[in-house]
Amino acid sequence: MKDEKAKVKEAGRHGVVAETQVLETDRVASKAGALIFAIALFVVVFALVQGVWLYAAGAADVASVAVSIIVAWLATSAVHIANQWEKIVVLRFGKLNRVSGPGLVFTIPIVEHCSLRVDMRTRSVPFGAKQTLTADLIPLDIDAVLYWMVWDAEKACMEINNYSLAVQLAAQTALRDAIGRSSVAEITIRRNQLDKELTQVLDEKTSAWGITIMSVEIRDIIVPEALQEAMSLEAQAEQRKKARIILMEAEQAISEMATEVGETYGDNDNAMKLRRMHLLYESVRDTGGTVVVPSSFAEGFGDVFPDDVGKILGK
Repeated sequence: MKDEKAKVKEAGRHGVVAETQVLETDRVASKAGALIFAIALFVVVFALVQGVWLYAAGAADVASVAVSIIVAWLATSAVHIANQWEKIVVLRFGKLNRVSGPGLVFTIPIVEHCSLRVDMRTRSVPFGAKQTLTADLIPLDIDAVLYWMVWDAEKACMEINNYSLAVQLAAQTALRDAIGRSSVAEITIRRNQLDKELTQVLDEKTSAWGITIMSVEIRDIIVPEALQEAMSLEAQAEQRKKARIILMEAEQAISEMATEVGETYGDNDNAMKLRRMHLLYESVRDTGGTVVVPSSFAEGFGDVFPDDVGKILGK
């Protein structure tokens, strides 16, 4: 177990995908039932043969033990248990005969044998690309998770050797190729699109093996620390640029509105006088203070001052 963990750690350090047998060490479902059944069957057949031998010969000897072991072994090799999630590929004289399971699977001893037990459940396998150059020559470390399952046990057994490792290597190759065709900005911005692209590419490749790719999910994108500061400055400059553009657009809108208002007040003296009085009212409304109006300022109100001003101020 320690050697297997060391393999996984070393493989991840060099960006190499580890084998499924190493990655899938912790399983919730157990296969102990099939093993217990095989042991029990062996013991029962062995005891029956010994009993028949004792009944017929009256005594047990080495020959009886040898015959009992052979018969028990043949019985065990003829009856198999496939769990609910398994399919068993049966070969007869090395040629594909059938795919059986789940449940009890019977084979002809010596003539037939179970070539492969295929797990039909959805599997999750971590993979990644280490120090892979993008289109703008930036090295990236990307971690992802691949979800896949076998839908045709016959193809998985006959079309490729070690289909599990082949799927993981294909996923890593597709990820490296996708990184090499995109820039850092494109990878970080369109992560979901990259997931869909990888899923489609891998599914087209593995469908001939009887395997379907459920999804590819990128977990983490690690940019070199030396580049993170430069990218941060670039992002800040871009945000300042957008802020200035928005500010200039607001200034332009305000100037257009001010021009229209100026034209309105320029053509109407009474409107201008009323605007002056409203400005005076707004200045003292909240504070309730007293406004001292110079004579030169009062002349600008014309005939409406001071009686009309008093009305507006509520005096």
